[in-house]
Amino acid sequence: MNAGSMCAAGHVHFVGSLPLADAFAVIGALGRSFGTALRRIPDGETGERTNWLQFQEGVFERMPELEKVEGDFDWRNPTAKKAANAQFRLRPEATIKASSFGALGFAQSAIASYAEFKALRASDAVKPGVRFMVALPSPYNVISWGIAQESRVAVEIAYEARVLEELAEICAAIPHGDLSIQWDCAHDMQAYDGARTPWFAPAKEGIIDRLVRLGNRVPADAELGYHLCYGSFGGRHFVEPKDGGAMAELTNALMAGIGRNVQFMHMPVPADRDDDAFYAPLSTLKLRPETELYLGLVHDTDGVEGTLRRIATAKRHVKDFGIATECGFGRRPADSVPGLIDLHAKILSQAA
Repeated sequence: MNAGSMCAAGHVHFVGSLPLADAFAVIGALGRSFGTALRRIPDGETGERTNWLQFQEGVFERMPELEKVEGDFDWRNPTAKKAANAQFRLRPEATIKASSFGALGFAQSAIASYAEFKALRASDAVKPGVRFMVALPSPYNVISWGIAQESRVAVEIAYEARVLEELAEICAAIPHGDLSIQWDCAHDMQAYDGARTPWFAPAKEGIIDRLVRLGNRVPADAELGYHLCYGSFGGRHFVEPKDGGAMAELTNALMAGIGRNVQFMHMPVPADRDDDAFYAPLSTLKLRPETELYLGLVHDTDGVEGTLRRIATAKRHVKDFGIATECGFGRRPADSVPGLIDLHAKILSQAA
């Protein structure tokens, strides 16, 4: 492992969603709390984006090429409250292309939130050098969640093309020196670890190819990172990782395959894993000199004490890393957010 190259020690990362009132509230709260200990600030994915992928259902509903299929799809674990859900399939004889989708909402939200970021930076709530982070779900996630099995191949090709068009819109509107792009990889990480069955084979190679392709489309002077995820729906992972092995393996494949710098990787850690067995595979990481590692060690269930215990174990296997939670806060009660932000600050002060 290229252990001496990492430079995230003493830093914190927030992977995306925070259920505050709006982007102005999120960016201001994080900027004032952490200064430059937070290298990049997300907009919180507030409003219709709170449930991550679900707002894309409105995109699909507007499309004459697709029809809704009602049913119970993809219920992740027994703690998740069941509700009406749907997937979509291509209508008979329909064809689909990138322009069929219209606006997905990612670019519009990012550009609006960046205006708030600039205003807060002008007021000194956001420190110079801190970037604005746009978290985007990889297309695999949206297709796996919202498109019926028989239509996934055709729809994925067109949807990925449209996502990349919106990425280009974001990169055209936001100065690259201010911009950080994070690809959110939940369904793909779970499939890589064998917990989901993709519509393509071989699974691991297909997932790597997709994530490398996405990374290579981010301009070289913007930041690039990946949030590997095992889910947080209903407060539980879709499947608990047995250890960090699959995440380390996928990360190494991305490091080998992407033709530009990768600024950061984020990996979750279950709350009950303070044992060496979970972290030992991280010693096989082959991170690049510029790549920061963030581990999702922060859990409010056991607070500072439990997080420091996990940090101590992790340090036996990986040299430098920043701290984070496992996932975003979007499905948490809003009144829990200030305490979680404060918990990160306390841990940073005690772990320094």
